[in-house]
Amino acid sequence: MSMTPAPRDPKSPPIRINLLSDTQTRPTPGMREAMMRAKVGDEQIGDDPTTNELCGRVATLLGKTAAVFMPSGTMCNIAATLVHCRPGDEILAHPSAHMNTREGGAHAALGGFQITPLAGEDGMFSPQTLRAAIVAPNRYSAPQRVVTVEQTSNIGGGTVWKKADLDEIVKVARANGLVTHMDGARLMNAVVASGVSAKDYADGWDSVWIDFSKGLGAPVGAVIAGSNEFIGEVWRWKQRLGGAMRQSGMNAAACIYTLDHHVERLKDDHTNARALARGLAQIPGVDVNQPQTNLVFFDPSKSGVDTKRMISELDAHGILTGALDHRIRACTHLDVTAAMIEETISAVRQIVSKA
Repeated sequence: MSMTPAPRDPKSPPIRINLLSDTQTRPTPGMREAMMRAKVGDEQIGDDPTTNELCGRVATLLGKTAAVFMPSGTMCNIAATLVHCRPGDEILAHPSAHMNTREGGAHAALGGFQITPLAGEDGMFSPQTLRAAIVAPNRYSAPQRVVTVEQTSNIGGGTVWKKADLDEIVKVARANGLVTHMDGARLMNAVVASGVSAKDYADGWDSVWIDFSKGLGAPVGAVIAGSNEFIGEVWRWKQRLGGAMRQSGMNAAACIYTLDHHVERLKDDHTNARALARGLAQIPGVDVNQPQTNLVFFDPSKSGVDTKRMISELDAHGILTGALDHRIRACTHLDVTAAMIEETISAVRQIVSKA
């Protein structure tokens, strides 16, 4: 099963608690005001001052020399591999990585690249696994070009890569001539959860991006950073893929607002996720993965209620969740309150008690 829900029955009650994803956030009043006040210009010719400010801030945040504003994180991943690789090249990634599972085969379709899976628990592979996967260059094997990680690991349960492991992966990659790419969709969740700075996490990685439309709460956008040369080539692919914008400053202003107001508050999402996991774990027959950040995965099947039925009955309560195989994913974000968490736990308990 996919994390994308089936179309809702028009007779279903309105969604009151949206735990489907942190992409479900709505712009806050302060963000809307910032968007309305934004100074704008033509982004394609470098004349949008607000977009330029955002890119400068993200480049500094990640310790890189340049950055570019993109419509989505998926486009960041696609543009990065199109710059780093040539047709027939191999990308090394975890089997559950976003570029491997959620991007429609874009890397094969657009670049002719193959993604080789590196297995590991919780959406992460070890430096030893990477080292074992390295193949000496030969004419029978695809050239190994890029190693990529996803911080945090989405399907892995919002797990945070340890700084020491990331550093060792960089060391192995450099020793073997590989480029390093970090999918930092929820990088700021990792920063808040671990206390490690975004710059320290990004150190040694050739390309890194952060998403603003997830936990940070902006309506759209991501920014990818790297060297001046790399970003120049990303711009070429941004143009080719139709991602170049005009007066993008209004969207950039929303992203800047999140950097000023929504980073530290990610702690609230993590607290709510832990509270949800604790409450669900007390319900007989519900297995829960303990969250490190804002993603809670649980399996109700031992209670006599399968995943499909649980999602349907929660929907009838006005609570929206998503499914992945036999598990349910509940994602906390700035539009989810502690009271909503308690209501969700109560609803699951009611559903199980009726089974």
